[in-house]
Amino acid sequence: MRLLAAIRGRGPRRSYRHSGWLFLRLLGLVHLVAFVSLWVQLEGLVGAGGILPVGEFLERVHGRFGSESYGLLPTLSWISHSDAFLDGLCAVGAALSLLLLCDVAPIPVLALLWACYLSLQISGQTFLGFQWDILLLETGFTALFLAPGRIRPRLPWNEADPPRAGRWLVWLLLFKLMFLSGAVKLVCLDETWWGLTALDYHYFTQPLPLATSWYAHQLPAWFQRLSVLVMFAIELGAPLLIFGPRRLRHAACGALLFLQLAIAATGNYGFFNLLTAVLCLPLVDDDLAERLLPRRLRRRGGAAVAGTRRWLRWTGSGARATGAAAIALLSALTFVREIVRTEPPQGIDGPVGAALDAADRYVLSWGNTALGWIDPYNTVSGYGLFRAMTTARPEIVIEVSQDGRAWRELEFRWKPGDVRRRPALVAPHMPRLDWQMWFAALNPQRSYPWLERLLARLLEGAPAVEALLGEKPFASGPPRFVRLVAYDYEFTSAEERARTGAWWRRTRRGELTRALSRETFAARPN
Repeated sequence: MRLLAAIRGRGPRRSYRHSGWLFLRLLGLVHLVAFVSLWVQLEGLVGAGGILPVGEFLERVHGRFGSESYGLLPTLSWISHSDAFLDGLCAVGAALSLLLLCDVAPIPVLALLWACYLSLQISGQTFLGFQWDILLLETGFTALFLAPGRIRPRLPWNEADPPRAGRWLVWLLLFKLMFLSGAVKLVCLDETWWGLTALDYHYFTQPLPLATSWYAHQLPAWFQRLSVLVMFAIELGAPLLIFGPRRLRHAACGALLFLQLAIAATGNYGFFNLLTAVLCLPLVDDDLAERLLPRRLRRRGGAAVAGTRRWLRWTGSGARATGAAAIALLSALTFVREIVRTEPPQGIDGPVGAALDAADRYVLSWGNTALGWIDPYNTVSGYGLFRAMTTARPEIVIEVSQDGRAWRELEFRWKPGDVRRRPALVAPHMPRLDWQMWFAALNPQRSYPWLERLLARLLEGAPAVEALLGEKPFASGPPRFVRLVAYDYEFTSAEERARTGAWWRRTRRGELTRALSRETFAARPN
């Protein structure tokens, strides 16, 4: 009877003061990690002396589109693209993150955080095109509908219950993120996911493995297949429980948190796992939260205080609900678009294929127009992590020389290089160049424009770029020659590691470029 009452909505109305308060505080922490992580590498990536200077990028776009460029690329970097300005955006973002962490003026702070990170995300070009960068923007924007309209900090037991529209919008975002992550793996028709063999490859082919990834790779095949089944059960099943009775919702929260912990324990994914875990918190109501809190923190201060300034009282008005409904509709459209985009070129037979064709014809025929208005803001998006599993690990190694005959490898801090070097923990920091080198190895031709700029900067001895690698090519100065070499990497077996001490085995495939010098680049037309 209680279950039926809960399904029919007749159960007691739950409050979410504690989880809503904690969600916003930890979202401030995630923003702080994101801004500081980017700050220490931004000049080497897109600064004036970096790999892809944002000033050159904006000038090219403006030269092609004119005044339309400001709408296509809504970034504050149009004001200035100097290194000082980019550093200032990171500094302001870090300061705002601390204000949100301290519960100061959540709504204006969230709006400014969104503007700062959007500006940096656009300015970062290929280095900030990851799904978790988009997820952080969407989460921060969605949090505007959940945040209280006040200026001064308040403790959770004196907080007003978060607006229902905002809470549902966060739930919908979590549902979209997790359900799509499972659904696209099936819609893509990838053989490793359907055959439950994806984890036979995942641990050594993921961008930045950990030492624990090596150990996970050694687990028996039956355990790897069982793990894939559990993952699908969580990614496809747990999101459906979000909208069920509270106990099922809490079960969904626990399952999703478990999955994020397992992913974080076996790979470096920057702030993604932390951000996804934070998104799970609004599933927890106060009855459960207070059971988990120490006794001295339960229900202190009596009834919640609603005191909100009149000029900020839109938080409880129809404007919030209307805005949340509009965002929910756009979010649903991105969900449909992501599924349709994932369908393989040969199509899918049967009812699933017919449903995808109908969605493309009857929903996206008008939905793409609506999404086109918001796409430049990268704030409402679809998601689909690891929809197709890579089954081999190509790596690009940079070699440098002073005479063109004796070559040495340049070591990156985090990506695989020396086969004896232990794969290290770097998360929640996101080393953007190391990550992008993984994508470049999968498709060197597509990535060659920025790889070429990387090589040119190394030949120039650009300090900001050398800092991204963690070492100077030569103590005496920049190298005279540089080239790219392709390798295949794979984890060693337990027997090999015991015998050699190596974490990896690798096979040289050949040179991707000939020896390049400063004269090579100087002779090329601009």
